[in-house]
Order: sequence, then C-alpha cells, then structure tokens
Amino acid sequence: MREVELKAVLDSWNDRRALILKAGATLVFAGRLEDRRYDAEDRSLAARDIVLRLRIYRNADGARAELEFKGATSYERGYKVREEVGSTVSDPESVALILAGLGYVVTRAIDREIEQFELDETIVRFERYPRMDDLVEVEGEPDALERAIATLGLPRATFTAERLTDFAARYEARTGQRAALADSELSGNAPPVREL
Repeated sequence: MREVELKAVLDSWNDRRALILKAGATLVFAGRLEDRRYDAEDRSLAARDIVLRLRIYRNADGARAELEFKGATSYERGYKVREEVGSTVSDPESVALILAGLGYVVTRAIDREIEQFELDETIVRFERYPRMDDLVEVEGEPDALERAIATLGLPRATFTAERLTDFAARYEARTGQRAALADSELSGNAPPVREL
C-alpha cells in the first residue's frame, strides 16, 4: 500500500473540525495514539529510512494496535510518499516483547491526542502533542488530498511533506522551548527530538 501525505500546523482545532464535519467528514477515532518505533541496536533500519512501528489507539472503548512497516521516503510532486504495510495485532504488549526478543529496541516514542476523520477518500487527523504545535495530517491520493485541504480552509502553502522533526525544530526556534513529542520528554530526561 502507498501512503501519500502532507502536514500543516493547525491554527484552530475547533474551527477546522467544524468545516470538515459540515463537508460530510466522519469521525472514526478520538483518543490517544501511541507510536513506538523499533530498530536494531546498530540503527540499520533508520540508515535505510525504514520504519518498524507498533501503533496503539486507546480511548474509553479500549485499545487496538497495528504493527507496521514503512519503506523509504520518496517525494513525488511535493507529496511525501512511502510504501506502508500493516496488520492489526490483538496483544500489543506481547508484540513488543517479541520485537525485543528479536533484538529490536524502541528508538522513538510519539504520544498524542487525536481526532481522525474520513473525508472523500482521505484520512484527516488532528494531532495534539505533549508540547508542540497542533498539526493536521491529510493522507490519500493527490486529487482527494487536495480537496480535503481545500475543505480545511488552511492556506495550501502551509501544507508540507516535511518530517515531524522539521515541525518540532520550527516550534523550538519560534518558542525557545524544547518540543515534546512523547510524554516521557516532558520531564527533560528523554533524548532530544531529532531522528524520525
């Protein structure tokens, strides 16, 4: 499966949500999204720009998880594009133990509160990190993605194919505060946001 996406800083969660709901968007998930990225000790996956990720969705209804592979990033006509293959897992804690047993270690934790919508063959996700700008990510094929961006009403020029670390770096430069993409980074004991 091919993932095509763009991200932007979200200026008003409530206003943008109202616009996409008015356009017929369907809320498919609201709650906590936890990503744990795994790699070998020598970081051989990151060296090839490959992501092995355990993603857990949690809310009042319970938890569900996916184990995902993301291939190397490419850029096509200004869009970020990656191969992405995933499978639902019923027991994320056991999957984490299996990955550890195979020699993989967590190299990046990302925690956020999200609202995820389906809109006209796209996924639109609003993301709130522990300490950083709120973001909106739009994922889908280019024509549908552009229609969703227009519906959001944000300037098209604010959407970019940049990585999450680029958004974190701009936040840090603008505010003078260290971005926190995971709850563990709020204490100041976690390594700085750099590799994603």
